[in-house]
Amino acid sequence: MDHPILPATVAEHYALRPICATDATAWYDYLREPDVVQHTSWNLGGEAQLEAQIRAQYLSTVVDHPIRFALVALSSDKLVGTVGFNGVVQAHRHAEIAYDLAPGYWGQGLAGHACMAVVQWGISCMGLNRIHAHVLDTNTRSIRVLEKCGFQLEGTLRQYRMVRDEPRDFLLYALLAEDLTGDSAKG
Repeated sequence: MDHPILPATVAEHYALRPICATDATAWYDYLREPDVVQHTSWNLGGEAQLEAQIRAQYLSTVVDHPIRFALVALSSDKLVGTVGFNGVVQAHRHAEIAYDLAPGYWGQGLAGHACMAVVQWGISCMGLNRIHAHVLDTNTRSIRVLEKCGFQLEGTLRQYRMVRDEPRDFLLYALLAEDLTGDSAKG
């Protein structure tokens, strides 16, 4: 499915583009690292499973399918992170944002730039009114990204998801279109 053009540059030397099946290798290379997944609910069985997920979910043309973009280095087009929407519900104009980043790129502000670019795109191009995030309560890096992007903490979802066979608490963050525009969103 084609998406309206995203900003050409997310941060100096980086851009967003639609994810493709050939990105599975680079994505899996860092998703299998313990430091990356320890504060997430990712539980992948291998690169082939991730490639199948890309094909089944992110390349789908069904209504309300998840949307994922590759954050790539402009010099090589190599995937260094992803950002997009899970749980898209156009009828209610909301979606859940999700993102990840290879550890070699942590601490540079890339996740925040990519998150904000997709939030703005979701509101202006998709007509979303609400974008929310479910973040594991121990994921301090992701919490910082959300807060820097203007998301507000709405509460704790106790034992919301199983994380490697353990029920874990997640924090619910949300941002409304009016939080960015200052206007009341039209519904």
